[in-house]
Amino acid sequence: MPVSARAAAAAFRIGPDTRIHVRAAEGTGKAEADRAARVGDRLADVLRPSTGYRLPLDRSPAPDGIVLSLEEGRDGATAGLGAEGYRLTVTGRAVTVRAARAAGLFHGVQTLRQLLPPAVEEDRRVPGPWTVPGGEVVDRPRYGYRGAMLDVARHFFTPAQVRRYIDQLALYKVNHLHLHLTDDQGWRIAVDSRPELTAKGASTAVGGGKGGYYTKAQYRALVRYAADRHITVVPEIDMPGHTTAALASYPELNCDGTAPPVYTGTQVGFSSLCVGRSSTYDFVEDVVREVAELTPGRYLHIGGDEADATTPADYAAFMERAQRIVRDHGKTVVAWHQLAAADPAEGAVVQYWGPAGRDAEQTAAAARAGTRLILSPADHAYLDAKYEPGTEPGVTWMGNVEVRRAYDWDPAKLLPGAPASSVTGVEAPLWSETIRTGDEIEYMAFPRLAAVAEIGWSPASSHDWEAFRGRLAAQAPRWEVLGIDYHRSPQVPWAPGSGTAGP
Repeated sequence: MPVSARAAAAAFRIGPDTRIHVRAAEGTGKAEADRAARVGDRLADVLRPSTGYRLPLDRSPAPDGIVLSLEEGRDGATAGLGAEGYRLTVTGRAVTVRAARAAGLFHGVQTLRQLLPPAVEEDRRVPGPWTVPGGEVVDRPRYGYRGAMLDVARHFFTPAQVRRYIDQLALYKVNHLHLHLTDDQGWRIAVDSRPELTAKGASTAVGGGKGGYYTKAQYRALVRYAADRHITVVPEIDMPGHTTAALASYPELNCDGTAPPVYTGTQVGFSSLCVGRSSTYDFVEDVVREVAELTPGRYLHIGGDEADATTPADYAAFMERAQRIVRDHGKTVVAWHQLAAADPAEGAVVQYWGPAGRDAEQTAAAARAGTRLILSPADHAYLDAKYEPGTEPGVTWMGNVEVRRAYDWDPAKLLPGAPASSVTGVEAPLWSETIRTGDEIEYMAFPRLAAVAEIGWSPASSHDWEAFRGRLAAQAPRWEVLGIDYHRSPQVPWAPGSGTAGP
């Protein structure tokens, strides 16, 4: 739901002579102007196959066609919209998207896509007409961080599968992809100084399935692909627990110097790096250095959850040193909310995942002391939760999470005692203990991803379940054209015959 929208009588029809104009205000830096041009390229990539029109791009000013206009200024059409806001105006003569930054243009283009018929997403030529309703949308996000997490450690997902998920996230203005790269069951990122992590630690997955990992070139390519869609990749190296893949790869990370076998089960809380060994911190330094070098985004996630095999004193000591290493490599620490029980470094971000208020006061106290929060409450935002007792795949430890539960919560009120200003955003994690295929990713993500995305983007005053469920139903034809599998929740008034039975 945008900040504001008004309808007007005149509509714009995309036709064979329509051009896409990308213009940047005088004084705009070349890098930002190039990013704006790539937004035009992405729009053309969507429109050309289905319409069959040439839709040439140019950077000349024009009063008609589709105009993507980068306009910085305190008093103009983009005033108050920030780095991601936009103003979309549709008349009989033009569709104009104005924004102060290329990210705003990109988000405006996603709204333009939704104003067009779902068939515009087809990868073949189909009949029009391609009409954009007249009016104006003025929009900006509630939170600067709107994320989704994909667990590629329990089951490995190929670069192509991750790219497809990135495209789906971009549709709903998600701007961070958190990749859970390491866990007990698998290590999924190449580290040149520690080759056994991929030679041994990446060799398997939950249930003994095929493992895998991303080469540095593949990871860089994913980062670039996401950046072209204004999504920042946040890598997670989980520690000191959830580390069997690393412990099996390097015996010196174990206090007894003996490597355990690789692990293919789903239990948690039993593994730990040896906090007292200097070799542990040499390892952390090597991994953080190389992952930081690969990652242009500001955040590096160090996990920190379910470290039950680490004593509280050892946990605090380890997290203090790990945070310092991350900071020394120019990154901002993100960790799961258990970090609040230790000592979050200045500037660190705590990601709260507890259901039903678990560790809520401890996390709220950290927020009152200045720690920023990303909110991912398992009983609202976890995409691996079963929708209902009978749905497959999924887990139930946090209870069932149907679409309404994914939508009916307010980040500003989730943690009593935490200042609303401490909340930097929301994230929808998808853990993969039971998820093995791309279809299963989509079935568990949709339609709940759209619910959490709206929680992160739209004004709190606009949140209304009855209105949302109707708008959500209207997304189904678009998902079907895009080949997105989704759960046909009985809570949503889908059109007759829409939806799929499951992955």
